[in-house]
Amino acid sequence: MKLGVIFLVVLLGSASKTISQEVDTTVHVKSIYFGGGSYYIDDLQEHELYEWLDSFPQIEQYEVIIQSHTDNIGSIAFNQRLSELRSQSVYIKLMEYQVQPEAVDIVDFGEYLPTYRNDSYHGKLANRRADIILKPLSL
Repeated sequence: MKLGVIFLVVLLGSASKTISQEVDTTVHVKSIYFGGGSYYIDDLQEHELYEWLDSFPQIEQYEVIIQSHTDNIGSIAFNQRLSELRSQSVYIKLMEYQVQPEAVDIVDFGEYLPTYRNDSYHGKLANRRADIILKPLSL
């Protein structure tokens, strides 16, 4: 985890005191992978998600962005809907974890803007995912 240092100046009467405080300035990403045509999050990935979230004791200090993706199998409309369902599945898990709803933004890419090439089996597998992005509010 990358940490930045912020200096605070506290005025105490006529004297001032400088305090340094470490602040996380790193964007963190956790991916949840899905089967073809699926938006089901299995127990193992749910557990791993919650463990990952546990590593951020002050989760309220982050903006949470869900970005969902699909491969290019199926129609554009189907993939867009599947992307939305994947985001909703992740959103539900975040709400169960007690993340505040107003802290969450959702972007559903469907089959557009794939990170991996959809002309290979492994690329298709890697594109069947939702990314949970934690961005420090201090950025």
